[in-house]
Amino acid sequence: MKKLLLPIILISSYISAQAPAGYYDGTVGLTGYALKSKLHDIIAAKNVNWHYSDLPNLYKQTDLDVYYDHNTTNNPVNGDYILLDIYSEIPAGADAYEYTSANLISTSGAEGLGYNREHAVPQSTFNSNYPMYSDLHFVIPTDARINQLRNNYPYGVGNSTVHYTFSNSSKIANSAIPNYVYTNRVYEPIDEFKGDIARMLLYFAVRYEDKLPSFNYFTNINPAIDRSPFDGTAERAFDPAYISMLLQWHLQDPVSQRETDRNNAIYTIQNNRNPFIDHPQWVNSIWVQTPDAVVPEAPLNLNTVQSGAYYTHLAWSPSTSSDVTGYNIYQNGALVATTKSTSIVIDHLTPSTSYTFTVKAYDQGYLQSSDSNVITVSTSAADTNSRDLFIVKYIEGTDSNKALEIVNRTGHEVDLNNYKVRVQYYNSLTGSYYFGNSFELEGKIPNNKNFVILNPKSALSCYTNNDARFLTAGDALNFSGTQYVELIYKSTTIDAIGSKFTSNSYGDVSLYRKNTVSQPSSTFTLGEWDSYPLDYCQNLGGTLSTADLITSNKGFKIYPNPVHDDLFVSGEAQDAKVAQVLDASGKVIYTEKDPFRNKKNISVQSLPHGLYFLKIDDKAYQFIKK
Repeated sequence: MKKLLLPIILISSYISAQAPAGYYDGTVGLTGYALKSKLHDIIAAKNVNWHYSDLPNLYKQTDLDVYYDHNTTNNPVNGDYILLDIYSEIPAGADAYEYTSANLISTSGAEGLGYNREHAVPQSTFNSNYPMYSDLHFVIPTDARINQLRNNYPYGVGNSTVHYTFSNSSKIANSAIPNYVYTNRVYEPIDEFKGDIARMLLYFAVRYEDKLPSFNYFTNINPAIDRSPFDGTAERAFDPAYISMLLQWHLQDPVSQRETDRNNAIYTIQNNRNPFIDHPQWVNSIWVQTPDAVVPEAPLNLNTVQSGAYYTHLAWSPSTSSDVTGYNIYQNGALVATTKSTSIVIDHLTPSTSYTFTVKAYDQGYLQSSDSNVITVSTSAADTNSRDLFIVKYIEGTDSNKALEIVNRTGHEVDLNNYKVRVQYYNSLTGSYYFGNSFELEGKIPNNKNFVILNPKSALSCYTNNDARFLTAGDALNFSGTQYVELIYKSTTIDAIGSKFTSNSYGDVSLYRKNTVSQPSSTFTLGEWDSYPLDYCQNLGGTLSTADLITSNKGFKIYPNPVHDDLFVSGEAQDAKVAQVLDASGKVIYTEKDPFRNKKNISVQSLPHGLYFLKIDDKAYQFIKK
């Protein structure tokens, strides 16, 4: 198998462009699924998620063909550059056809007419939702005809029953994957790119580990024709026979210069990496295991730590078996959750209701222990917490200046993996409403914490991409004030902005939830919100309380107090980064960056009479405007 060399300039770039220092901190000494989970935490943090329509332009940074036919130069065609299509590339000779990023089409009746954005993991797996929908690590430019015929068949080894052979000798044939019961069709790429595809799929299994059990996969109702190689597990991810094939492809086709360059390019665009390109040895470290045949010991001492009207917090002593991977939690006999920890919050319960819980341990081979002790938990009739997450800020601004802030006041940590945000659009041609592709949340959010979902194309003056918990340019953060926006748990609407099936009138308006609102509502009520102008985003990402402000009142001195026109600061304030004026409720009403670089005062002349706070970086000072 031949890997063509790059020009010297590209090799030099490769040498200096690796994973940044510290990117894989915390992985030393880890193996197996513990390593996989740690890698998930690393590569899932602070990703920049672009819109599906952005990909053709981004391919000009990630998928140029400078490795084979154009390994010395990539001359532009009509001002655009030639892309590398691994479905049609002929490594040892001239390609039958080539594409530039402008040659995007939707359908094709023959090879060579245009390319599609191909999901190496079929988008039906995740219902075409973001962030998966536009993840460059596994969404690649490929010939449209081959993509269509591949359909959602898995990659695999084909037998002699060949249905299609393509211009570079890749083919669609019946499966001959060793030791795999699946015998339906597979798409077999050429040897040159089998390792590339294997590492894409293994990346997906790590990046979306926590979501894998909720994705669409088959349960061996008819394993000979079921198309998905996913097995419903978070850790192993794929059927064991399919994993064996992927490991073989990974070993026989090592990481190429093209993959390394692509990984570096995607990191600059998306802020995450494919760890199996940076550290190929980790593939075997994770998936080459020999589970024993011994059922693990059951966990002990299951009890409830705390309960409310809508949740209970369970904890237990760990299983004494050394190969335990995680724990399955059963509510009234049905599996409701899985965790690698020895405690978990079970939420979305009903007030004044009794539930029984048990826990079982499972090991690397997915053998499951017997039940722990059984406990009965009765939820209270009411409590002072919110029954669920809810939206507290809605920023609708110029162009892509869009953001949502969501708060957790449930009294417990919340697992975000079952939550998503979506927006309803109107099709003027058909006269009907439809929902855009949802953005799925992930990770956990502690009690009394807020998080912001921001469009990464935003240019808001008071909030940046670095500040946001989630960044997506997908449909969910492309509302314009006329759309209905909702926060969903599984399939249930939790909270909403606007009304369904109508054109709303919240364009050029930022909405802030009133402090008196303590519960989400699936029915929007404008009276629960304060309205602010276009692009208003003061105090986005947090809510300051009067008590917090008063207790931090130390450091610089301010004068005069009471003040009429200008509030002066004494002390070495020239290095202060930000000054903010807040009203008595803690709402930010004025922000100034580097406020004392060339002066010592803040003008408060336009403020109405009353009590205020001047917040300088992390210190706050109370004053009266007279």
